[in-house]
Amino acid sequence: AKYPQMKELFGPDPYMRYLVPLIVLFQLVTAYYISQLPGYLIFILAWALAGTLNHNLSLAMHEISHNLSFGHAKPKLNRFIGLVANIPLCVPASITFKKYHLDHHKYQGDEELDVDIPSHFEGYMFYNTFTKLIWVLLQPLFYSIRPLFMNPKPMEPLEMVNTVWTLSWNYFIYNYLGGWALVYLLSGTLLGMGLHPMAGHFISEHYTFVKGQETYSYYGPLNMLAWNVGYHNEHHDFPYVPWSRLPKVKEIAPEYYQMPSYSSWSWVIYKYITDPEIGPYSRIKRNVSNKPGAKPVVADSDKKAE
Repeated sequence: AKYPQMKELFGPDPYMRYLVPLIVLFQLVTAYYISQLPGYLIFILAWALAGTLNHNLSLAMHEISHNLSFGHAKPKLNRFIGLVANIPLCVPASITFKKYHLDHHKYQGDEELDVDIPSHFEGYMFYNTFTKLIWVLLQPLFYSIRPLFMNPKPMEPLEMVNTVWTLSWNYFIYNYLGGWALVYLLSGTLLGMGLHPMAGHFISEHYTFVKGQETYSYYGPLNMLAWNVGYHNEHHDFPYVPWSRLPKVKEIAPEYYQMPSYSSWSWVIYKYITDPEIGPYSRIKRNVSNKPGAKPVVADSDKKAE
C-alpha cells in the first residue's frame, strides 16, 4: 500500500452545490444588464465574460457527471444541480454529456465508443492551418453532433426533461430578460467553446503532441476558472477525486506525473492550428469494443491507491 491516503481524497466537494447556483445567478443578472448595451459590446462581452463563465459551467457539469457535487448516494440531486448549471448555456447538454462522458473514461480511445475522438470526416476535411482554424471555431458543433453519428443511443427520459427544462428557461430569459440577453448567453456558449482560451483543454487533454503520450495535464492559472480540469492525468487516474482536491493527487504521488504537460491553453490552440504534424487524427485509438473478451480501459488508481 504505497499511498493509502489517496482514498481520503475521494468523495464530493461540499462547496460546488453553492458555487454553481451563484455563477448561474450572476450570468442571468449580468445578461439582463449587458443586453442593454450596444450590439458590438454585447458580442465582445459574450466572448470575454459569458464565454468564460458558460465554459466554467460546462466543466461544472463534467464534475457533476461523476456525482462529485452530492456524492454517489444522491444521484438525483447531482442530476438536478447539473440541470441548474445548464441554464445559462441555453442548449440542453447536462444529461447527454454524462451518458457519453462515462464511456470516454471506460473506453478511452475506442473508435466506436469514445466520442471524444474526432470522426474520420473531421480528420479528412480539417488538415491544414486554415481548415483547422475553422475546426476550432466549430468545435461546439462537432462536439454536439459527433455522438449522433459515431455512437447513437436512444434518448433517455432525463434527456427529455433536460430539453424541456432548458427550453423553458430560454423562454423565461427571452420574455423577462430580453431577446438580447438570450443572444448574449447563447453566443457565450458557442464562442466560449470555440476559439477561446478556456476551450484549449479540449485539445490539450488527449491530442498527441508528444508521440506515445495519450493524456496530458495543464498546470496554468485558468484551472482556477475550470474546476481544475487541467489536472487531467490525475482526473483519469482518480475520477472520484473532486476538483478541489485534484492538486493533492500530484502532491502525494509526484513521481507518477513527471511527464510533458502544459502551462498555456492558448499556446495549445495556436500550436494545434499551425503545426502541420498535428490535427484531428492526432489521437491514440484502440478497438476495445471489438475485441472478444476485451476489458474497458481502467485507470492506474488501484496501483496507486492500494
